[in-house]
Amino acid sequence: MADTDRPVPRGRMRRTMPVAGFTARAAGGRMVAALRERAGDANAVERFHERTAERYADLLGHSKGVLMKAGQLMSMVDAQAVGGGELSPYQRALTRLQADAPPMDPALARSVLEADLGRTVEEVFAEFSPDPMAAASIGQVHRAVLPDGRSVAVKIQYPGVAQAIRDDLSNTELLSTVFRFAAGAAGAMGTAMPDIESAADEIAARIGEEVDYRREAANIAAFGDLYRGHPFIRIPEVVPSASGDRVLTMTYMDGMDWAAAQQADQELKNCWAEVIARFATGSYRHSNLFHADPHPGNYRFNADGTVGFVDFGCVKVLTERQRRLIVGVVRATIDGRRDDLRGLMVESGFFTAESTLSADDAYGWFAEILYELLADQPVMYTEQASARAVNSMIDVRAADHPMRRMSVPPDFVFFSRLNLSMNAIFTALRASFHARAQLDDQDGVAPPVSELGCRHDAWVRDRGLPYGTDDHDHH
Repeated sequence: MADTDRPVPRGRMRRTMPVAGFTARAAGGRMVAALRERAGDANAVERFHERTAERYADLLGHSKGVLMKAGQLMSMVDAQAVGGGELSPYQRALTRLQADAPPMDPALARSVLEADLGRTVEEVFAEFSPDPMAAASIGQVHRAVLPDGRSVAVKIQYPGVAQAIRDDLSNTELLSTVFRFAAGAAGAMGTAMPDIESAADEIAARIGEEVDYRREAANIAAFGDLYRGHPFIRIPEVVPSASGDRVLTMTYMDGMDWAAAQQADQELKNCWAEVIARFATGSYRHSNLFHADPHPGNYRFNADGTVGFVDFGCVKVLTERQRRLIVGVVRATIDGRRDDLRGLMVESGFFTAESTLSADDAYGWFAEILYELLADQPVMYTEQASARAVNSMIDVRAADHPMRRMSVPPDFVFFSRLNLSMNAIFTALRASFHARAQLDDQDGVAPPVSELGCRHDAWVRDRGLPYGTDDHDHH
């Protein structure tokens, strides 16, 4: 059977056994490789990791659904910063899942579209490319042209993926196994990583929503309404007449892809970094929307400095309390209000008031995670600086690591991923910009200092939107 025709595995046991079996074999294989290296077989462990990483990425890629999405989530972690860098082969292999997922056969994609919309491809579109321009964990994307001449992107969901996701979500141990394997592969985290199950639960909740294309259409509309008239953030429009339960059509966003963007002039890359930062953090400062899947394959970069955002399946709508706590923790860290930070962490559920973690401990941990916000500004994102956040969140081998005495609350799971992902993206761009100032003006505590900040702030005032420190319930 060709890869393009391979069905999504279904059923709890069929989905779990390949991962569990692979994990067990890999654990034994690493031990054998280590013994061989001690016996004189140079680079045996390195070769083991290279082979295992490719097989692991292939397994997750063909599993699609939750398993593949988990691989995409892990691929955004800067693996060089974890332990001795042994996860690097896994980072490289899993990166393929960002933009190189195995696609459906063209005939199968056509049949899914026509069954969902109740019309033929030719009746819906004036032009339709049978070859996908992208394939991801839930579905794949085709270019098309509407009868009115508008260029559109058409997302088609893989057949069977909805049931596969339901199977996966009823088996939270499956996601935990995937994350434990990534941790144990380098011996960096292993069983020391606290609350893997809690993280898996929160991630599963967001992934479960991604299969609902009607929900994603509503998310796009919400973000489109929020960023209406924005000077440099671009959101597509949904085409309801060409969308359904398993098909989602939106206006096509022009721009460079991630590979091309990394080759652009540095000044332009700095501009894009600030735009991405303002989108990622401003959505829950000027509203209650949290875009929880910030990988660069979802961005379209333009020469005029604008950035288009094209995937809205993984969105968390925050309550005002959730929003206030996230913003409050960051602000208390930036301002150096250590006692306030500890109190907010207790209120958020990181630890209890009786914890032995002091205000200095709490501040020291968050200061490492948010290092770029506290550094001299404008800050340049480098591998060395970004490693601080990664090690604070991921490498918990040290006996006195604060995370051994705390739990990351569900509301902060995707906040942590957002922070790590932003660091990875900005580091890849070698970006330099006023990271702290863009938060300050969006929080409403200081005037903007950059040209982009002035334009953004004028837009906020013109729209009458709240700032991050405002009470949104009474705005």
